[in-house]
Amino acid sequence: MSRILKIIIAMAIFLTMLVVWQSCKMVKDVTAAVTNLQKMQFKLENVSGFTVGGINIQNKKSISDISAMDAVRLTQMVTSKKLSVSFILNVAAKNPNDGTNNTRKSTATLTSFDWNLYIDGVKTISGDIKKSIEIPGTGQSTIIPLEMSLDMYEFLGNRGYDGLLNLALAIGGVNGSPAKLKLDARPRVSTPFGEMNYPGRLTIVDKTWN
Repeated sequence: MSRILKIIIAMAIFLTMLVVWQSCKMVKDVTAAVTNLQKMQFKLENVSGFTVGGINIQNKKSISDISAMDAVRLTQMVTSKKLSVSFILNVAAKNPNDGTNNTRKSTATLTSFDWNLYIDGVKTISGDIKKSIEIPGTGQSTIIPLEMSLDMYEFLGNRGYDGLLNLALAIGGVNGSPAKLKLDARPRVSTPFGEMNYPGRLTIVDKTWN
């Protein structure tokens, strides 16, 4: 075998090993990216700016706190089978990739957050974030404000006037909380290997990080 042929064979073997090593490294890096994506955590933080038919109820505890004039207006809406509500649902997101517990410190960029909103167990509207949101790898939570606007009567009209208003107050009144809300969501995060969808849909509630 000539010296030149030996060199060519040696180079071919070296290049083959290099390709295999790079492929293994890429698989390892992609696996790490997916693992880090799965570590992202979410929960419902709070509700703000809740209005019913354009009436702010954040400072109201019960139906009796609604003025007579506003009560007439709301009654007319329910009678006409409409009750528009709007509010901000603040979702807390946490990126645990902070360089501890064998994680690589990195910022996650949330490019999509396809969600479905459930109110007291009833599926209502769907949506997504309007722009990308960066979630630093600090272990601290970042708030994702989701704008909600829907006709509450369309989904929950069978509860009647009192039932609808009491539910609205439980969510957005002075003692309100997101306890009666739930999100079914699928995040998509930008990684060095392109955008990746979370492996499955998440159920996001207010009490615990999912």
